[in-house]
Amino acid sequence: MSDKPELVVAIDGPSGAGKSSTARGVACRMGMAFLDTGAMYRAISWACQTDGIDPNDQAALLVRAETADLQVGVDPQHPTVVLDGHDITREIRRPEVSANVSTVAVIPQVRQLLTAQMRQTIVSCRRIVVEGRDITTVVWPQAAVRVLLIADSEIRIARRAAEVRGRPGHGEVRGSIVDRDRKDATVSQFEIPAPGVELIDSTLLDLGQVIDQVIALVPEKLR
Repeated sequence: MSDKPELVVAIDGPSGAGKSSTARGVACRMGMAFLDTGAMYRAISWACQTDGIDPNDQAALLVRAETADLQVGVDPQHPTVVLDGHDITREIRRPEVSANVSTVAVIPQVRQLLTAQMRQTIVSCRRIVVEGRDITTVVWPQAAVRVLLIADSEIRIARRAAEVRGRPGHGEVRGSIVDRDRKDATVSQFEIPAPGVELIDSTLLDLGQVIDQVIALVPEKLR
């Protein structure tokens, strides 16, 4: 197994900026693997909620994360999340998981644990697109392409509301995004690009245009 993948595209950004859709689109068009690191935090959050662990008990949350058998698929067309042998791909997208995922994600030891797993996954793939909050700065800062994808807050709220239509109302979505941004900002600077990171504002762009811009950043010899 090589410890240096041929191509890593790292995409960071706040909730609702379009990271997952963009990353999956880039991966599909370029024939690359895809890793949604947020799904990993969601999986641990789902496990803790399902087990009835007190969200304020960080020690118990960490133990659950340490004992979890977490397998995240890297097929961009059919991404899967399996925890302790159970497929929870759909379950981790529930509103209650979205509302509480930052409770787990802000625990430093949990981040270290999952970061190590993310790196193992990256190393196991020859070409991969990885999206999250701190991929460009912490998880894989040596990526060939490093992007910070942002969007106007009202656009992000509207996009997320459309994704969860029929479930929480617009006000709940707004509160969830604002709260997640606030909590995640305590452990990751995901709204200001680090040196060498390309900033893409998707506010006035459609998905295809954003994907085009990311692919245009890939060195010609690696396309």
